[in-house]
Amino acid sequence: MEKKKKGFIAEFKEFAMKGNVVEIAIGMIIGTAFTAIVSSFVEDIITPLLSIILGHISFADLSWNISATLGLHTETPILLTYGNFIQSVFDFLLIALSIFICIKVANNVRAKFEHKQEEEKEEAPAAPSEDIVLLTEIRDLLKEKE
Repeated sequence: MEKKKKGFIAEFKEFAMKGNVVEIAIGMIIGTAFTAIVSSFVEDIITPLLSIILGHISFADLSWNISATLGLHTETPILLTYGNFIQSVFDFLLIALSIFICIKVANNVRAKFEHKQEEEKEEAPAAPSEDIVLLTEIRDLLKEKE
């Protein structure tokens, strides 16, 4: 018995409509928005404060003029802008730290919620089974007949 082959479009549609793919897409969109927020925080708040401490205007301004070092005479200088790399690494570390803190807070909240639910389950007496309820009703009916 041969399996009927699915077309490329049908396979793609099946793949794209799976729950995990949709969840990943939503996560990517939220992550992108979160990255923009953290990048703005780093560029607009943290970097200027560090610039005051370190005496630089910003990491992005740090560069090395290779053409001057090598004695090359070019119309435009050849710059190694290592400050952009430092800024990117700093952004990454701050984003990673922010995500770690968010996950840690979410896990703590979830753990407290689950612990509270477990306590409520322990406090509430277990409901009697259907057999017990039926036997109790029969007992009560027999007592009424006497």
